[in-house]
Amino acid sequence: MLVASWIIMALIGYLSILGARLVTVRGVHPFEPMVIGIVVGALARNLNLMPLQWKPYLKKFETPLLLGIVLLGVGFSVDIARAGLLSLVVILATMSVGFFFIYFMGRSLGLPSKLSALLAVGTTICGGTAIAITAPLIKAKEEETSYSVSTIVIAAFILLITLPFVGKLLHLSEIAFGVWAGSAVHNTPQTIGTGYIYGETSGQVATMVKLTRNMFMIVLAFLVAVWSNARERSGKKLGIKEILKAFPWFLFGYVGIAALKLLNVFTPQGIVYFLETGKFLILMGMVGIGFGTDFRDIKKLGIKPLAVGLSGAAVVALVSLGMVVMFHF
Repeated sequence: MLVASWIIMALIGYLSILGARLVTVRGVHPFEPMVIGIVVGALARNLNLMPLQWKPYLKKFETPLLLGIVLLGVGFSVDIARAGLLSLVVILATMSVGFFFIYFMGRSLGLPSKLSALLAVGTTICGGTAIAITAPLIKAKEEETSYSVSTIVIAAFILLITLPFVGKLLHLSEIAFGVWAGSAVHNTPQTIGTGYIYGETSGQVATMVKLTRNMFMIVLAFLVAVWSNARERSGKKLGIKEILKAFPWFLFGYVGIAALKLLNVFTPQGIVYFLETGKFLILMGMVGIGFGTDFRDIKKLGIKPLAVGLSGAAVVALVSLGMVVMFHF
């Protein structure tokens, strides 16, 4: 079943590439294969075009996607590394503003403290992974965890579709857009997809910035856990298992491939092959994101958590964009 689901993702990805090449407007192809793949996946999920027993497997998109990220390390360059380093200021600013805005907005609308904290962590760091790590540490209820994850997925999906369009309107360079996407979009898959929809360089920069941003996940989860436990005088501590679970292990693969590229281990043909294969694996992941996005969850969420999540995503995106423009990336 799992292998079959990956075959379906690959097939839809290939058809998305063909579809994008068939449509031409004024000599250019206006539709990106990743956008087509996401939309097709989302339609299949929300129109019930797949057997119910396939759904758990079709959401297992992270394996090919993470492998794709590793292979894309072959496109690493000094300029991309410099953009990742300079983005630290943008990351810290968006994390700080976004976290407190989302938390206090949630509390002002009457949301529980823990649900507000999960929405804040998920939006400012690493989406569902950050929520999954933080939820047991603050003893969040199961429905609070599921609500926050669903909200983050929907918000990230909207950013994935809209940010490349806005970036084109603003005539952002690929490096500037990569920093924006890497610091504004929640989940790692959506972040990388957003970057590559805009361009290859922006995809590489978005990947580097997001990996840098993910390194703060353990620190923020620890601080939120300490704060929550201090309020309740009890709770679970952040242990080695939580730290190991939170760490983005595929980072080592990405860095390893990047180091080999800088050492001129790969031939030009090999670099092209790795880049094309990596991008196709990420395209498969984008199809999986579509399969995992159920807009019917909005009915379950209610308006308040969704309003907080979307407002928080907008604030983080605006703060990030402002700093990107200010620092002239």
